[in-house]
Amino acid sequence: MFRIYVAYRSMLSVVLLIMLISPNTRPLVGALNPVLYVGVASAYLASSALLLAALAWQWRFNQRALFAVFLVDIVALVLMADASGGMISGLPVLLVITVAASSVIIPNRTLATLLAAISSLAILSDTVWLILRDSLEINALFPAGLLGLLIFGVSLMVQFVATRLGRAEELARSRASDLYNLQRLNEQIVQHMQTGILLVTDSGAVRVMNKAASVMLSPERPITMEQGRKLRDYSEELSEQFQHWREAHLHRAQPFRVAEEAPTVIAHFRELQSGSEREALVFIEDYTPVTRYAQSLKLNSLGRLTASIAHEIRNPLGAISHAAQLLRESAGLSEADRRLTDIIQQHSRRVNQTVESVLQISRREPPKPEYILLAEWLPNFVGNYLDSGRDTAEVTVDCSYPDLLVEFDQENLQRVLGNLLDNALRHSKMATDKETARIEVSLDFSKHQCLIDVIDTGAGVPAQEQALLFEPFYTTVTEGSGMGLFLCKELCEMNNADLFYRTTARGESCFRVALNQRDL
Repeated sequence: MFRIYVAYRSMLSVVLLIMLISPNTRPLVGALNPVLYVGVASAYLASSALLLAALAWQWRFNQRALFAVFLVDIVALVLMADASGGMISGLPVLLVITVAASSVIIPNRTLATLLAAISSLAILSDTVWLILRDSLEINALFPAGLLGLLIFGVSLMVQFVATRLGRAEELARSRASDLYNLQRLNEQIVQHMQTGILLVTDSGAVRVMNKAASVMLSPERPITMEQGRKLRDYSEELSEQFQHWREAHLHRAQPFRVAEEAPTVIAHFRELQSGSEREALVFIEDYTPVTRYAQSLKLNSLGRLTASIAHEIRNPLGAISHAAQLLRESAGLSEADRRLTDIIQQHSRRVNQTVESVLQISRREPPKPEYILLAEWLPNFVGNYLDSGRDTAEVTVDCSYPDLLVEFDQENLQRVLGNLLDNALRHSKMATDKETARIEVSLDFSKHQCLIDVIDTGAGVPAQEQALLFEPFYTTVTEGSGMGLFLCKELCEMNNADLFYRTTARGESCFRVALNQRDL
């Protein structure tokens, strides 16, 4: 505001000097004392130039300095009015603008009122002085008094309005600060939420995404590179669900994977605004906790059935198996009947294996994690595994990290890898008539994980069956109980690891165990 007043003051001083030079306005100013008028107007212009040059200084925030500036303006205007004939020149009216400006710029109401009083007294005093000099008539006191009242009225009114505006400005500044802090807080909350949030345009372009969304959709790229990409660049399934929701205005959430090794996620869509841009919010949540909760419910149900299974199935099953064995030893039994007893014993063993697996899961104890040096542990494990009746099998280990440590329960890791090697060797033999498998260790630096791949040369798992691999009682071979992979999955999750199926770049079947890395 003070800058505006200084600019007005500068232009006014120039105009007052021009009025003295111009033939049309020369009779209006400096009629009584041209020398005084020129001197005061020139000094007024010089002071305006000094004020313009000194605007960057902090003095303009000092109330005493501001009071002095306005006092100089009042004195200068009164002197120029005196040199021009007083009230008849019209110059005293300019004091109204000066007093109004001081009421706005000077926050101290006492000083602003004092300037109004000085202006009024100065006008009245100058009018009386001119009357005594016979330059004005006595009736000139009336307009001078009215001008003094006007100056006081304007000063008080402007002070009231300025005070209200100052309070409103302070309230607006406080509200703006609160809104800014609230915006920053909201940004921090959104960025640190576990739920992924994306702001998507109607065409499917991502405008904004938070950190959780970046981790779930594109963990290998920094979040600053994700603005403006299409949903289709992250996942075809996500893009199709979004377009179907746009067209049908209905959405039935279906879990999906962004990549083969990525966790299962689920998406929800919400309309943000109904304008022309039709932007929408996409919420992406990790579906793994839901899956684990469902698995825990299954385990709880299995645990409640364990006692009944042990008593109601295992004991009669032992009697059936024993009776079939005795029957097979009968001397008068034909070859066809012996074959039937073999079938009874075979399936009795299979049912018993299922019961054992269920009992094993229900009796799970909390893991006892310890640090394992994989480069030494894996060859020892494979050697012991091959010595336990796998003389014809061939298992290779590829671990190029001699100082790599992982945290896992050693007994649980033996059971997981043992079961995975059993499956790998069995499916390799079914496909190539050779029991071959290999174990490869690699690191995923973006996720800080150690990856153990158990690879076989089998025929692989069809895509439509891959989602059922880790379901209990699901099996693709007649000898299996369908509990091995389910048990491996549970043991991995107990140790804060993950187990999933994938195919290698050469199309080989691979079960990958992702462990937390402890690098020396």
